[in-house]
Amino acid sequence: MKFGIFYELQLPRPWKDGDEHRLYQNALAQIELADRLGYDHAWQVEHHFLEEYSHSPSPESFLAAASQRTKQIRLGHGIMQLTTNHPARCAERIASLDLLSNGRCEFGMGESASITELEPFGVDMDNKREIFEEAVRAIMPMFRDGPSEHQGKYFKMPLRHVMPKPLQKPHPPLWVACSQLDTLAKCGEWGMGALGFQFVSADAAHAWVHAYYNAFTKRQKKLADYKTNPNIALVSFFMCAKTDEEARARADGDTFFQFSLRFYGQSAGRRRPPAGTVNMWDEYNTWKKANPDLHAAALRGGLIGSPETIRRKLAKFQSSNIDQVVLLNQAGKNTHEHICESLELFAKEVMPEFQAAHPKLLKWKEQVLNREIELEEIDTTAFKERFGGNMKPITPDAPKVQAAE
Repeated sequence: MKFGIFYELQLPRPWKDGDEHRLYQNALAQIELADRLGYDHAWQVEHHFLEEYSHSPSPESFLAAASQRTKQIRLGHGIMQLTTNHPARCAERIASLDLLSNGRCEFGMGESASITELEPFGVDMDNKREIFEEAVRAIMPMFRDGPSEHQGKYFKMPLRHVMPKPLQKPHPPLWVACSQLDTLAKCGEWGMGALGFQFVSADAAHAWVHAYYNAFTKRQKKLADYKTNPNIALVSFFMCAKTDEEARARADGDTFFQFSLRFYGQSAGRRRPPAGTVNMWDEYNTWKKANPDLHAAALRGGLIGSPETIRRKLAKFQSSNIDQVVLLNQAGKNTHEHICESLELFAKEVMPEFQAAHPKLLKWKEQVLNREIELEEIDTTAFKERFGGNMKPITPDAPKVQAAE
């Protein structure tokens, strides 16, 4: 399998002058290190207005900077929001990044799953899927030579020559974010790569890999004329250290990430609290003190542990034929030093053997795509928990409204 690293650019309170600058520079240094160590992908989100959870509204700027500090690692939008960006601006930015990176851009797309993000851009939760699908149809012709136009329900684009054009032909690989597990199968139907942000268990991964490839091979219905990308990447919490105990001690930010997702995900439309009214870091620490057993159990999930522990857990994902595991350890207040040490230890002790086995996966995939291997149609009903069986329950209390800052 391949390995990616993933960035929300989290910044828990309290915020001090210089914190955001340090956050960005440290993340760039980590990607530069990952490039030297042989990691395959670096993924960067687009989020707006999500205090503490993500300070990453402009991934095209961040990835462009990363492109000048790296040589081999693939640079992915994980994802660009098609609902809050005009199709022409999406096409322009993707092509520009592809040129700057010498053809290392990956085009991950998504809708956004939060009212807090969508409302300021005049987008409703009810029609965001429809907007997304129309945006895909509008963008794809813009990558081809010559001018294009689009007259749709949500976007109207007169005949224009959208420039520049991407280096990769006909376009960079296409991916879709799967904030809901059902979307994994939908990605197969669309013929696009699936970026799974659900922290699924190995058993769930097996079921959803089958659902994805069965949809890809038997029920494919592309949204437009584009090159398909049969790939599944799944995100996992990550921290590698010499011992399990040391890794868990360094990975506290991973449970902050999980806590924040559940804290926000329980409200209608995943609406965030009013701006400036909640200190999420304080809420997290209150929960942690009241629930030490749940906190400890959560730290036993994901890919958190010694090289041997992580190797054992990865073997289960490998048996499910996952293309890529995306490692998340820039979370909460995980330190820059520990993140770098984790990347280095994993790259030295674990990663090579799994990367070396990738040709075997590619052979299996070729046989599946050619219908030489028929995959069982597995009922995925039992595998729809967003956080997966390997993530222990975290149930925050209702938000406490505080005085605006």
